[in-house]
Amino acid sequence: MKLSAPIYHLKRKAKRLSREAGIPLHDALDRIATTEGYSAWSLLAAKAAAVTPANRLFPQLKPGDMVLVGARPGQGKTLMSLELAVEAMKSGHRAAFFSLEYTEKDVLDRLRVIGIDSAQFDELFEIDCSDAINADYVVKQMAASPRGTFVVIDYLQLLDQRRENPDLTVQVRALKSFARDKGLIVVFISQIDRSYDPSIKPCPDLSDVRLPNPLDLTLFDRTCFINNAEVQFRAAS
Repeated sequence: MKLSAPIYHLKRKAKRLSREAGIPLHDALDRIATTEGYSAWSLLAAKAAAVTPANRLFPQLKPGDMVLVGARPGQGKTLMSLELAVEAMKSGHRAAFFSLEYTEKDVLDRLRVIGIDSAQFDELFEIDCSDAINADYVVKQMAASPRGTFVVIDYLQLLDQRRENPDLTVQVRALKSFARDKGLIVVFISQIDRSYDPSIKPCPDLSDVRLPNPLDLTLFDRTCFINNAEVQFRAAS
């Protein structure tokens, strides 16, 4: 059964319904699923997950890669990053989600949006929402991680928001070196500048990355940009 809209749009519709009707998000998701012909959101999400950009893109990643996932708010960059992490765990690798933006509950809620119960991965998945997150913190937490561990950092522009933290380029360089030495895959969720105009190009690109502080974008090996269900994944140039 074909969905009436991309799953990211249906999720936003459910969030709006949750606010307007004063019901829990999971109930709103189930209501939206019903309108699409499914008895529960988990069934809809499982069907949608059968063929997704994430399960096509993940096999292209290799240990040591640094990946930038960028989109304007509400376009699915967090869900894409989580879907990639799920693909890693399905392959038997560990995954970690470091967030300066969300709480642990927020992250678990977003996993449920894509039809995933974190319990199914038991000890493979780690969520860290510490206020102390920066490159040094991630390196220390991941020091004993096995090759192939998948790390998501949410999000790039917050890493140097505290004055005591090193410059953003210094932090990204450190994480790139660490990822290559340890054989990890590191994904950075990134904001896109408000000046991005979808009427001019279907997806943002590196020139649209919001950079309140300087950053050498050539440090990234691959990029994934999303807009209105359009996904563009390529090697960074």
